[in-house]
Amino acid sequence: MAAIQKLYEVCKVSLSEKGPSSLEAVENVRDVLDMITPSDVGLESDAQAVRVWRRPRALNRKTVFPSSPAIRYRHIYECKSFSVSPINYLPTVMLFFISQALVCLLVLLCILLMTDFEVAQCTFTLSLQIGIFCMPASSIIPLHNHPGMTVLSKLLYGKVHVKSYDWIDIDDSRNLSKVRPAKVVRDGEISAPCGAMVLGNIHAMKAITPCAILDILSPPYSSEDGRHCSYFRRLPKSDPSGILLDRTRESEFVWLEEYQPSDNFVIRRDLYTGPTLNF
Repeated sequence: MAAIQKLYEVCKVSLSEKGPSSLEAVENVRDVLDMITPSDVGLESDAQAVRVWRRPRALNRKTVFPSSPAIRYRHIYECKSFSVSPINYLPTVMLFFISQALVCLLVLLCILLMTDFEVAQCTFTLSLQIGIFCMPASSIIPLHNHPGMTVLSKLLYGKVHVKSYDWIDIDDSRNLSKVRPAKVVRDGEISAPCGAMVLGNIHAMKAITPCAILDILSPPYSSEDGRHCSYFRRLPKSDPSGILLDRTRESEFVWLEEYQPSDNFVIRRDLYTGPTLNF
C-alpha cells in the first residue's frame, strides 16, 4: 500500500466530521504522517533540487531550483461531511413502482403514510482536507486561524520558520473589541527531515529555503459551518488593564489584530503528481 494511501486510511478511522475523536486518534495520524517522504507524494526531484540549492557552492540558485514567486498548493483530497435523507429518492422510487403495477403504487403510498423520513438519515462522517504547500524561498504565509479545526503538518523538504499561537480565553472583555491575546506555542526554525507537528490554532510560516509542507485539516474550512479563514498581525501592545498579569508572563503571549493581507499574497493551485488515492 502506498504511504499516502495508508495516511488516508488512518485519517478515515481517526477523524470525524468534528475532527479527531481523541488525543490517541491525533497520535495515530501523526505516527503515519511522520513516515511520509517527498518521494511518497511526487516531490523527490524538488527535494533533491533543494539539497543542491542549499550547498555553499550553488552559484545560480534560480537555475538549480526554478520557481515562481507565488506559493503553490497541491490538492490531494477533501471531503466534507454531509447527510442524505431517503426522501430525496422518492421520485425515482415512485416511478419505478408505477411502471410495475397499480398494486405496487398502493403499497408505496401506504409506506409513505407510515414512514417518518425526517428521522431516517444516513450520515457520512469523514471530514478532512489533505494538501501540500510548496513555498519558494523568502515567501510568507501570514498569520491565519483555524477555528474549531485540528492541523497536522509535516515539513517534507527545506527549512521554514514557524510562528504558532493558541487563543487565550478570558472573561473580561475590556478593551478587546479589536485585538485578542494569544499564547505562544512555537516560534523557531524547522529543517527537514523532521517529525510531524500539531500546530496551534493560529500560525504563520516563512520559507528560509524552498520548502514543501504537507497539511491535514480536520475538519476543513467551511464558511457555512463558521470555519472561515481570517488573517492576523501581531501588535506591540501591553496588557490592557492588567487583564492577564495574574495568569501568565507577558513574554508568553502576544496581541493579535485581524487584518486583510496585501494583494501580493497569492497562493496558486498546482497539480498533484503523487500516487492517486483509492477512496
